[in-house]
Amino acid sequence: MLRYVLDEQDVAAVRFGISPLCELGLSLRAVHAPEWFPLQLPWVRRTEAARADLDHEALDALIDDRMWTPDFLNPRPSSPLTRLDDEFAALRDLPSERFHADLVAVHGRVPDALAGPPGAAIGRMVAALEELWAASFAPYWSRMRAVLEADVVHRGRQIAQQGLGAMLNGLTATVDFDGDVLRVRLRDPRDRTQAIVGTGLTLVPTMFTRRASAPVGDGPPMLMYPARGQGALWEAERVANPAALAGILGDTRASLLAALGDPASSTELGVRFGVTPSAVNQHLRALRDAGLLVSTRHGRSVLYLRSALGSALLEGAVPAS
Repeated sequence: MLRYVLDEQDVAAVRFGISPLCELGLSLRAVHAPEWFPLQLPWVRRTEAARADLDHEALDALIDDRMWTPDFLNPRPSSPLTRLDDEFAALRDLPSERFHADLVAVHGRVPDALAGPPGAAIGRMVAALEELWAASFAPYWSRMRAVLEADVVHRGRQIAQQGLGAMLNGLTATVDFDGDVLRVRLRDPRDRTQAIVGTGLTLVPTMFTRRASAPVGDGPPMLMYPARGQGALWEAERVANPAALAGILGDTRASLLAALGDPASSTELGVRFGVTPSAVNQHLRALRDAGLLVSTRHGRSVLYLRSALGSALLEGAVPAS
């Protein structure tokens, strides 16, 4: 059992983040035990050939039979907009003491594949992870990230409508929040209690946990939970035909709806479609007010994402495959 103790300030500081590196590290679970992750079996099968020539010794050193991964693969993301390049850069600069300590925390020792001089071992590890990303994540990341972003939008709306407690208690059956203590039932046999004391709690949706997961180490509090919407992630793709909706919505709004399977800001969309900021905002508000888009604020930006209703409408305009 893991317990995170929160005071009033901690409750107000709960935040969401998305970490490409964390998702990459957790994906080793599905590679090692695909039977545990039936929703991701299509991804495992599609990427099997591309993974054949990777540095498996280095990658195998990053996970054990309990499906634990080193804490350095679980960076605490500061927002849903974390960049993989930044996370890899931080990993290259990892202090050797922490590199060894986090591996020992998982394996009880430093695995042979990563037991050489720290600089060379860290370089080998990062290279192996970069190759894993290129082979099995890069072709699909926009789709994966859209699912994770949509989950964050949903949870934020749930907080606004029902409160933080309802959102936390709805993450998964193994999480319970009573207003002061967040209890997480883990497969880890250790009994841990950690006061958050101003460090903040980061909630991270993932596609590679069946229930709540937490880092092995005692770093800043972080909870990884199953993202919503995974079931349809690997369904056979059908090419959207926004022209079929143009007669109803107009060309620009139909194109915006088709494009917003991934979150984007009005500024980005205006540049992409050659529309003035005021015009694109008018179109986005109309689509949102009709329930076809959802929006959420991140810093100074507002991100828009197609809603379930918007997706259903778009799919109705797609020829059967």
